[in-house]
Parts: sequence; structure tokens; C-alpha cells
Amino acid sequence: MKINKNIIKELNDYLEEFNLTEIEYTEKDIKVKVSKSRTSKNIETVVTDNKKEVIKEEVSIDNSKKITSPIIGTAYLAPEPGGKKFIEIGQKIKKGDTVMIVEAMKTMNHVPSPIDGTVKEISVEDGQPVEFGQTIATLN
Repeated sequence: MKINKNIIKELNDYLEEFNLTEIEYTEKDIKVKVSKSRTSKNIETVVTDNKKEVIKEEVSIDNSKKITSPIIGTAYLAPEPGGKKFIEIGQKIKKGDTVMIVEAMKTMNHVPSPIDGTVKEISVEDGQPVEFGQTIATLN
């Protein structure tokens, strides 16, 4: 079988002209396939990683109990200006102990602790306005 070099040359020219990487020609019982490997400096390689990424998140469990303001008003940490504060950080308190006073419409409302515990945090400053449901102290 004699190979027609002109067909190969013509197919190769088509590869260049149409920027192909492979071309095939079939005529009766003759089949000619011409392919070319092309490399370019501008080829961008994208590597995909099919591994599933496991993200571990630290979850801290907060066992503290929050004491919230029962009304809107002004929080006071002591019964009178310059007086001893009702609670201090690290102090153990019992259910019913006064945590602070919230003044609303010239009425001094004592806020009792709903639970026993140790004062972890005092969330408001003396004389600060508070909203209903706002955390005013945290117990362990």
C-alpha cells in the first residue's frame, strides 16, 4: 500500500490553519489520521483536589448562667452612691440575693439572682442604662 504524502501534508496544513490537534481523513479503504501535540507557554494548569476538606471547629460549651434585666431603666451596682456593691466578681451568691438595682420611673427595683452560683462577670457599669432582657451579670 502506497501512502499519499500529499494528503498527509494537506492534513498537516489544516492542523496549522485551523489550530487543530487532530484530523482524520477516510477514503474507501484508506484511513489517515494526523495529530499534533501542542504546548503553549500561556496554558494555565488547573489542579482540582477531590479530597473532602474536613473543617474542625472548636466549640466551647458555656455552662454559665446569665442574669438579665427584668425592666428598662438605669442599673445601680450599690444601694447608694459610694456604697458597698451588691456583687463582686468571684463572689458566691444564692438564689434571691440582690444582684443590683434597676431604677425605672423613680422606682428602685431590686433584681434578685434566679439561681445559686459564683459571679463570673458583671456586664454593666454603675449608672448605665439597661434594656429589658439585657444580660447584667453572668454566674458559673
